[in-house]
Amino acid sequence: MTAPTNLKVHLLIAAIALFSSVATIAETIKIPVGQQSTASELARPLLGMSKDAVEKQYGSPDERIAAKGVPPISRWIYSDFVVYFESDTVIHSVIKHKPKEPTE
Repeated sequence: MTAPTNLKVHLLIAAIALFSSVATIAETIKIPVGQQSTASELARPLLGMSKDAVEKQYGSPDERIAAKGVPPISRWIYSDFVVYFESDTVIHSVIKHKPKEPTE
C-alpha cells in the first residue's frame, strides 16, 4: 500500500471505531404508560362532554386554541391538563407532564 492509501485506511478505521462507540453510549428508558404519571387520579373532562359542561365543571381554561382542520379540532389548556374537542365535544384529555422534584 502507498502512504496516502494507508492513511485513508487508518482514518476510515478510526471513524468507524469512533461512531460505533458513540452509538453504544445511548440509553433507552421505557416507562409503561400506566406509570408515566402519578396524577392519574386527577379529575379531568371525559369523552363526550360538551364545551359548556367542561367550562361549568372545570372553569375557564388558561388558554383556548382555535379549531383547525376538518373535522375542526380545538383545545383548551388548563394548568394540569389539556382538553381536545372535535367541534363542541371532548375527544381526549391529557394530563400535563410535571417532572419530579429532585431529591437530595
